[in-house]
Amino acid sequence: MPTRASRRRGSTPGAIPRTPFAQARPRLVAAQCWYRRNVKQAVRFCVTPDGVRLAYAATGNGPPIVRVATWLTHLEFDSDSPVWRHWLDGLGHGRTLVRYDERGCGLSDREVGDPDVDTWVADLETVADAAELDRFALLGMSQGAAIALAYAAQHPDRVTHLILYGGWARGRQLRGPAGTREQQAIVSAIRAGWPNPNPTFRRLVSLLFLPGGTPEQMAWYDDLLWRSTTAETAARLFEARGRVNVVDLASQVRTKTLVIHARDDRAVPVEEGRLLAALIPGARLVLLDSPNHILLANEPAWPMLLAEVDAFLGTERPTAPSMVDQLSQRELEVLELVAAGLTNEAIADSLSLSVRTVERHLSNVYTKLGLGGKAARAAAAAAFAHAYDSHSLPRA
Repeated sequence: MPTRASRRRGSTPGAIPRTPFAQARPRLVAAQCWYRRNVKQAVRFCVTPDGVRLAYAATGNGPPIVRVATWLTHLEFDSDSPVWRHWLDGLGHGRTLVRYDERGCGLSDREVGDPDVDTWVADLETVADAAELDRFALLGMSQGAAIALAYAAQHPDRVTHLILYGGWARGRQLRGPAGTREQQAIVSAIRAGWPNPNPTFRRLVSLLFLPGGTPEQMAWYDDLLWRSTTAETAARLFEARGRVNVVDLASQVRTKTLVIHARDDRAVPVEEGRLLAALIPGARLVLLDSPNHILLANEPAWPMLLAEVDAFLGTERPTAPSMVDQLSQRELEVLELVAAGLTNEAIADSLSLSVRTVERHLSNVYTKLGLGGKAARAAAAAAFAHAYDSHSLPRA
């Protein structure tokens, strides 16, 4: 199907442009720049109807899936993140993943204004138009789920599949006195300690989102928070999200919908996920065993989420042995020693690395191979042995 832009300029249907936008619509495009990090991505900029410049990026290849912006992201740092890297790898496999920093955060303009559902829906539409996408799958995570729902209700012709993870239809201020008190406590913590080098106040947010995180993951997420935006902007955005209500819009969604939620989610109670699924006609609800609002690469729930998303979108994921040749040279070296039966300490000594670096390489290996849980190490070693025995892989 031709895209909106291709009908005017003859561009490739559904493609993410790889050239400067000098000839694109002036309202939408301000500039282009490139960031080459661990995940290859092109960061570009578009301008909303009210004049705010938004940064967006595309990774992977295949049918497009757009991830609605959530509270506090940074396109430049996510690709190196022990918290977000596996999401980029997993969602970008066999697909083109388009994501963007919301107004006020990351590489986008820091002007926030007084955002509401209509503002955020218009921002999403601006990004989709700038990326020249007519039809695409839409992923709404956490606070982004409400905006994804609203967009799908208003644009049924553009959304092929709707995936809502860890989301809700009503903000904290609409969940009774307890929700209001929680909102006020978090906002107070943000304003009190956001820029402080001591992460104590920011750790409150990290513990809500990543209660099962490692010290490295917690420290990275603490750092991301203050790098993404200022204390005042973070507080204003959080307060605005607390007032969001798309309950009445949910019944208007006609797009095939998958709702996924962690049973013990500390940031968004599972009851909100159940309510979200009940409000959307025909939505399917999947519950995963995890306390984390942001699923981590090494927990069993992560490959289960990928399997559900792949089945929902009709994507086939290669088996672990066939993915071994996608590992970096250092990852292959680590994995070969794992297959030989060495401990992480012995691997670190053999390769002159720290144990933490070995653990990080293994986490990346598990993510790339689609493995998780206690059996991941043995499965990764077996995948290496299979690839070597089938002569598809030389020894590292």
